[in-house]
Amino acid sequence: MSHTKPFTLYGQVESLGPNPIKVAIVLDELGLEYSVVPTNTRKGEHKEPEYLKLNPNGRVPTLVDHSNGDFTIWESDAIILYLIEKYDPEHKLSVSDANEKFTLIQWLFFQASGQGPYFGQAFWFKYIHSEQIPSAIERYQKEILRVFGVLESVLSSQAWLVGGKPTVADLSFITWNEPAINVVLQGVEGVDVEKQFPAFYKWHRKLCARPAVSRLLKLQAEHAKKTA
Repeated sequence: MSHTKPFTLYGQVESLGPNPIKVAIVLDELGLEYSVVPTNTRKGEHKEPEYLKLNPNGRVPTLVDHSNGDFTIWESDAIILYLIEKYDPEHKLSVSDANEKFTLIQWLFFQASGQGPYFGQAFWFKYIHSEQIPSAIERYQKEILRVFGVLESVLSSQAWLVGGKPTVADLSFITWNEPAINVVLQGVEGVDVEKQFPAFYKWHRKLCARPAVSRLLKLQAEHAKKTA
């Protein structure tokens, strides 16, 4: 089967799902052309047999690299590491120093384990769960603030997470931070993200202003309005 673009990304890039957008941001930043196969998780398309052949975990995103023998990889941060290893020889979004490479990986691990799951649960219990459980909502909102505090503690003394420049370490946090700031924490008593975490907030806004990021976040916002 021939493909017009070298990559196929499975996931709803324009929807509320942060992880496909995260991968799309890196593809765009690296100037890599890709096609998107919409995979509607609300309709269960990520659990259909054909998709499970690509990703046995039944989650989005999944990336297929047609220029590399249809190599298929899933888990968003693993996809990101693959892309910078294979397609970022000039280190536009990565680092060359050996120690800094592991610092970059460290932040991706933190994003995957300390940010994504907790922020996702905060959204779930506040907006999707069948009943309101105040203790669960409070727990995960506090985790959001804790993660913001970790990032603030580093960004208060340096502009970027590693290498003195924006890398995939920074970019990986955007798509979960954005709804956390603008949706999940909106109206929470005693919370003012910009005042409480000024270095973090400035960093996030700089990342959101990047053309690739701005374009995809705009698509996400437009989709949210249509489906609200």
